[in-house]
Amino acid sequence: MTIQYHKFGDYYLPNLVIEDTEVNPIGKYGRMRKRYLKERRPVLYSNLLLFGKLFQHLAAIDEACEDRMELLTQQMAEQEGVTEALKASDQMEWVRRMNSIRNRAEEIVLSELVYC
Repeated sequence: MTIQYHKFGDYYLPNLVIEDTEVNPIGKYGRMRKRYLKERRPVLYSNLLLFGKLFQHLAAIDEACEDRMELLTQQMAEQEGVTEALKASDQMEWVRRMNSIRNRAEEIVLSELVYC
């Protein structure tokens, strides 16, 4: 294994190349996880970045969060009786309840998957 260098001023620096990784779209939760890792867990962030696993990790977290949000929202809505019938009869009440459910579900997802 040979390492190639390039001259930068008076110094020789190695030519480091990150291997091609597939580009996965990163949504809201992936970006939140990235910011958390960068600010609160810099060693883990650096390790994931250096080994080329950061974007895979962020995409996996984002997908898991989206799935969990959908599941929690559905379960909470069923448990609290928020149905299409309520939506047809009183739209504002339905919106109020669904916003409350989404906010609570997002708080759970953030504490369990993003900020841990």
